[in-house]
Amino acid sequence: MTKSEIINILAEGTGLTKLETGAAIDGFIAIIQYALEKDEAVEIRGFGSFRVTTRKPRNARNPRTGEMIAIPEKRVPVFRPAADFKRYLNDKTS
Repeated sequence: MTKSEIINILAEGTGLTKLETGAAIDGFIAIIQYALEKDEAVEIRGFGSFRVTTRKPRNARNPRTGEMIAIPEKRVPVFRPAADFKRYLNDKTS
């Protein structure tokens, strides 16, 4: 499902225009990005939580040349689904 499909479905369900719905979704994403940038976790009860973790630096091999390259440390976003969300998915597939 794409962002535009989500906007269409949400606009139909709420009665908001697609422009208003798109702005709300963009704002929601911006808030999550801002919080993660500040190393704050974002928890949405019943859905899951977003947080930032740091990947350690490591060495890897370039598959084309076989040359060893150093991959620096980097911060990555991580999503962890809530137990209720996982339970919902598993109950729906049975």
